[in-house]
Amino acid sequence: MNQNPFELFKTSSKSKARLGKITTAHGVVTTPIFMPVGTEATVKGITSRDIREMEAEIILANTYHLYLRPGTKTIAAAGGVQKFMGWNGPMLTDSGGFQVWSLKDLRKITVDGVEFRSHLDGSKHFFSPASVMQAQREIGADIIMAFDECTPYPSTVEEANKSLEYTLKWTREAKEWLDANPPILGYPQYFFGIVQGGMHLELRKKSIEALKEICPDGYAMGGLSVGEPAELMYQIADFCTNLLPADRARYVMGVGTPWNLLELIRRGVDMCDCILPAKHAQDGMAYTSRGVLRFKNQRFAMEFDKPLDPECNCYCCKNYSRGYLRHLFKTKEPLGWTLSTIHNLHFYIHLMQQAKAHIADDTFEEWAAEQIPLLQRNAD
Repeated sequence: MNQNPFELFKTSSKSKARLGKITTAHGVVTTPIFMPVGTEATVKGITSRDIREMEAEIILANTYHLYLRPGTKTIAAAGGVQKFMGWNGPMLTDSGGFQVWSLKDLRKITVDGVEFRSHLDGSKHFFSPASVMQAQREIGADIIMAFDECTPYPSTVEEANKSLEYTLKWTREAKEWLDANPPILGYPQYFFGIVQGGMHLELRKKSIEALKEICPDGYAMGGLSVGEPAELMYQIADFCTNLLPADRARYVMGVGTPWNLLELIRRGVDMCDCILPAKHAQDGMAYTSRGVLRFKNQRFAMEFDKPLDPECNCYCCKNYSRGYLRHLFKTKEPLGWTLSTIHNLHFYIHLMQQAKAHIADDTFEEWAAEQIPLLQRNAD
């Protein structure tokens, strides 16, 4: 069995905000942390050098997409996903459960796994707990996720419980397979279970109690940010962190905006990931210290002396103006997407660095209370 990779250093006296670290074969991750999403072994539009320069500590890739292209055996032959993509830091792979679930008309869920058709060419495939674990062994990420079914919102107690039973069965089978099949690339991989149960507190409790018996290396909270109100998401996360073991990392999957992250950290969450910073960058939206900036607007066309965020020291803000960024978007130059992605991801990562410093100083709650309304407003 792997040694617990997580070490807890401090919990705030005013909230459940925590400082910790996760030690992997490819480096140490300090928490709380935001993980840029590199779905197909690339963070869209930027290079691994860009990721290093913005001081990202860990990035995420997707098992479903890498299984289809280029194939997990190809990645194993390259020496693992880090060598394949030229990134020498820690990696996490999600299991592909959410992607398969989102195929809707292209998949069929059974007690043994999920039969689905590729969104690329319609070819038929089957994901079982064992095959997904084998795929993640071949990809070689430092942290690998249980195969789960994402419970839709809204769902009845009966629907959510049936979904949860699938997830728990698959998690047990995945853990058994991993125990019998050690890593193939020469370094440990840590297995995280996923708490499901929809928005039903009694099912979330049932899920956590069952996962504790399985004893994964860390715990994720799935089935959030799937259409529910933000306050309900916070309520579920808060409830779960009250029950989860304090000595294991806690990860909310697929969340969220900068203010979502601060709210979740206050509720005891250690890890988050989301496509929003890259996705919104490609839509002409920048997250800044003064709020959300939609820099494609005509009023920014002549702003040649202002970066996206005057308080930001990312490569984009140190070298380019709002007027130039707007020009790149209006002419559909890919450089615009690259620069705005660099800024947004740098902003998220720097926000987490600030959060850590304030938790260490015991000033996180006051700082977050000031930051959240600033982050949510429209910037000028």
